[in-house]
Parts: sequence; structure tokens; C-alpha cells
Amino acid sequence: MFMQLNDRGLLQTQGFINGQWCAAASGKTFAVINPATGEQLAQVADMGADETAQAIKVAEQAQIEWRARSAKERCAILERWYDLMMAAQEDLAILMTAEQGKPLAESRGEVGYGASFLKWFAEEGKRVYGDIIPQTPDRRGLVIKQPIGVVAAITPWNFPNAMITRKVAPALAVGCSVVLKPAAETPLSALAIAELGKRAGLPEGVFNVITGTDAPAIGNTMTSSPIVRKLTFTGSTPVGKLLMKQCADTVKRTSMELGGNAPVIVFDDADLDRAVDGAIAAKYRNSGQTCICSNRMLVQAGIYDAFVAKFAEKVKHFNVGNGLLDGTTHGPLITVKAVNEVHAKVMDAVAGGAKVVIGGQPGDQGEHFYQPTVLTDVHSGMRVFREEIFGPVAPVFKFESEEQAIAMANDTEFGLASYLYSENMGRIFRVSEALEYGMVGVNETAISSEVIPFGGVKESGQGREGSKYGLDDYLETKYICLGGMNRA
Repeated sequence: MFMQLNDRGLLQTQGFINGQWCAAASGKTFAVINPATGEQLAQVADMGADETAQAIKVAEQAQIEWRARSAKERCAILERWYDLMMAAQEDLAILMTAEQGKPLAESRGEVGYGASFLKWFAEEGKRVYGDIIPQTPDRRGLVIKQPIGVVAAITPWNFPNAMITRKVAPALAVGCSVVLKPAAETPLSALAIAELGKRAGLPEGVFNVITGTDAPAIGNTMTSSPIVRKLTFTGSTPVGKLLMKQCADTVKRTSMELGGNAPVIVFDDADLDRAVDGAIAAKYRNSGQTCICSNRMLVQAGIYDAFVAKFAEKVKHFNVGNGLLDGTTHGPLITVKAVNEVHAKVMDAVAGGAKVVIGGQPGDQGEHFYQPTVLTDVHSGMRVFREEIFGPVAPVFKFESEEQAIAMANDTEFGLASYLYSENMGRIFRVSEALEYGMVGVNETAISSEVIPFGGVKESGQGREGSKYGLDDYLETKYICLGGMNRA
């Protein structure tokens, strides 16, 4: 597979500390596996607490010089990084598909999406403004914004490129330094990004990457260090809660992008074909392994049967397989454990009376695959209603009224993304405002981009990533009182 790379220098297998590639102090490595084929792709440095502590100290020193640079200088490096990522888009996509499994077309799209954050924050980083507050005749209040300090970032395997740049770009743009812990399943994408950052001119120690399988040891070192002033995490709600507790002892700022349970509400006045296409795209993107996947299809009774028929017919034409092969539309799940968890949810629904319209079993392409599945006759007592599925399973629930749809959609502890389809403008506003979610897509499920504030409410997290608001979590607001202004 790696013979397909135009730039073999992007295939790195060691951690990245102080601008240098480093083996683990123990000499240990861990295997990175292609989930579609079971092929071993690489052996990567298996670092732990000691290397993490070293990277934090290095980042502390590097940040002193980095924050002193002008925003224009810092952002020029981000611009070069963006250019290098786009030039290497195909190689980065091949690496991602090999270690994560998503089809090559999706990987190419993610690389472009990931690079867009470097471009966006290279522009926004030059627009960090303060205020002057008028007080008494001889006093003024000056408000400035300063970088928070060393940032620890922990990123997931499902978007191993974009989840890094969405955190690192705003942090670096405003003058912070970063220690990154990528998912052990997908370290190659992170290391390739680091290599391109090095080529773009990032100073030594400003961006560091710790690869390793001992997530508790690495995470605890990050959360317990008084040097680290901010932790940003994308992952499950239980892990996010644990990290928040650990950060409390040093009163760190945290940003949490956690689990979701996104509803797609399809009203009987919707454009049915558009709703079906949007729901399919949202549900089965990355084989259902995204936090903003349409987890629950809520369809009004009058169009329920027509929706299911159109939806299932399109799912039948999916081509599931190795993401590196032409024609593949959907790839594997990340682990065998993930397949087993998805199947357990389907079996729970079937035991409760659900009907399997299509799919419902592990795939025959390999142990990491699960059949694209559509379920009907489902209800709120089933796990597929209450829990994030994180797989290619679409349960279609029936509702009667607008009020019932809103109640069903909000009947969850999560509140990340939600979607609705309707042609009634009054209903669009009523439902959008009533949904307890950080993001609402109206007649659209492709809602994410670098220009929007991505994030959730309730147990889906805190903080926003992307957009002009994405800088705020990496800045401290300082008030300076200027007295004696009228003295000669």
C-alpha cells in the first residue's frame, strides 16, 4: 500500500518531541492494522507518561518564544502548512484509508476539511481584538486577550486528520503550544501532519505528538501537570467526564466534544427524496462512525412507509469493502469490538420486536465489517434509541405530531447535532428553537465546515470548535486598569 505514496517521508513511525522523531524510552512499539484487510501497516513508538512529561516541558519553553512572535508571523506558518497539506492530499488520504478504513473519496474530503482549519485560523488568528472601557475621567480599562499557555489535545480515530487541525490550528494561531495524543488506532495521519508542520517552519517544541497505547498514563500526565493550562478532547462522554474530573485539581480550561444521539426528523410536508438522501449521507458516512451521525430517524406517520421503502432501496446498492479499492462506498468498522457492540444493539432491538428490513448481521468481507442495516418497528425502550450506535444501523421511528417529534428528539442526555426536514417555515423555526442541541441542520445534513461553531450541549460537551468562536477557548481575557490619565 505504501508504494502508492508519492512522498514516503510522510510515513513516520516515531513520536515527535521538540522537532525530533523519537523512539519510546522503553523501546516498545505497537502495531497499526488496516481494519479492512488485517494487514500490519507499521510498528509505531509506544510512548507513555515519561515522554508526555518531557513533551510538556518542551512545549512550555517553546511557547515563550512562540507567543512573542507577531500574529502575522505565526499565521504565515499556518498558511504554508495548509499549502503543504493540500499538495499532499492524495498521500494523506491513502494513509488515512489504510489505517482507518473509510473509502478513499471520504479520506480525500477529510484532508481538505482538515486543511481548511489551518487556512481559516491563519486568517482569524490575526483578528484577536481587545477593548477600551471608559470609566472615570482619569481612568481607562484596557482589555486584552492572551494565549492560555500549553494545550494538551486528545483526538479520536474516526477523523484522524481533521480533529487534529481543528484543535491545533486555533491554539497555534493565538500563540499556544500543543502536546497531542492521537488515537492508537490511527497514529500515522497525526505523524504525517507533524512532518508537514515541520516542513512549514513550526519552531521546535511548539507542536509535539505522543503516540502510545497506554491512554490512561498519557492522559493522567496531561491532566495532572500544572504546566498544561488547557485540555481539549474529542471522544466518548464517559472518558470526557473522567478527564474533566482529573483537570479539576489544577483548574484547567477544558473543551469537550463528546457523544451524540442525533435525530433526523422528517415531517410529512418534507421533500421526501431530499430527506432520504440527506438521512443516508448523515447515517452512513464513515460507516456510521461519526459523532454527528443521524442516530435516530424520526419519520411522521403519513410518509413513514414511503420513506422506509426509498431509504432501504438506496442502502441495497452500497458497495461495502476495502476503502482503497475503486467502487467501494463504505468501509469497515474500526475494531472487532465495535462490530460486536453494534450487533448487540441490533439484537436487542430485534428481541424487542424490531423488524430488520435489510442487513442486521456482521459482514462477510471480514471480521471488521457490519452490513448496512435498516430497522423498523422500533421504540424508545430499545438501545438503538437511547445509545449512540456508531455503526451502519438506521432505526426508523414513527411519530404523529410535531410536539411528539420534539419530545422524542430531546429524550436523551446528548445534545450535539440534530436535523429536520420540512417545507413549512413556521415549523422550521419552532422546531429548530425547541431542539436541545448545539447544532441543527434544516433540510441539510452536511452541516460541518471550518466557518461554523461546532459543538454540543448537555452531555455532548462544552466549547465550540471552528468559526470565529474557535479562538476563544485558547485565549485568556486580561483587564488592565490605567489610572492617572489626566496628569500633566
